[in-house]
Amino acid sequence: MDSRQLLVDTMSELMWERGYADTSPREVRKRSGVGQGSMYHHFPTKRDLALAALERNVADLLPASSELDGPGGPMARIEAYLMRPRDALKGCKVGRMTQDPQVREDPVLLAPVARAFAQVHDRWVAVLREAIAAGELREGLDARQLAHTLMAVLQGGYVLAIAQQDPGLFDDARAGALALLRAAAPSVPGNENNGRN
Repeated sequence: MDSRQLLVDTMSELMWERGYADTSPREVRKRSGVGQGSMYHHFPTKRDLALAALERNVADLLPASSELDGPGGPMARIEAYLMRPRDALKGCKVGRMTQDPQVREDPVLLAPVARAFAQVHDRWVAVLREAIAAGELREGLDARQLAHTLMAVLQGGYVLAIAQQDPGLFDDARAGALALLRAAAPSVPGNENNGRN
């Protein structure tokens, strides 16, 4: 791996662990083993390196969300994406950056984060609309609102799990979201009285 890529990968990991504000260029050099001259050759400022690392984190996030576009029925894809294994106690590489005041206050650093969430939202909207069209979810549901809700469940699940140091809270949030989606399935004609029989 070349020194530039090593610096980007190291900054990416440190930002995920500590955030942008709490990551120093010295720590990046120490962990990566790349010298100061090489670092400043590739990245004149910490902000330049952070921007490259954010782009890298976005590049990691987007292929995972492409599962929503994959083969199989839309509800099966939604369930697979919601329930796929994640490290709940580390949180989301991209979502973590919204909690960093220096990222939030810098439009250049925030732009890749906002763009990533917009792209993931578009994928959610598409698969939810597909599920509605296929009769797997009730007609009349607002796919755009529901997409925001599901994204908020995942991001909020990370926050709860990290706050309590309990990955089970993330799992509960995902399972609850899935249960709500299943409750939004259309009723099967003729089964309306099953619960009373």
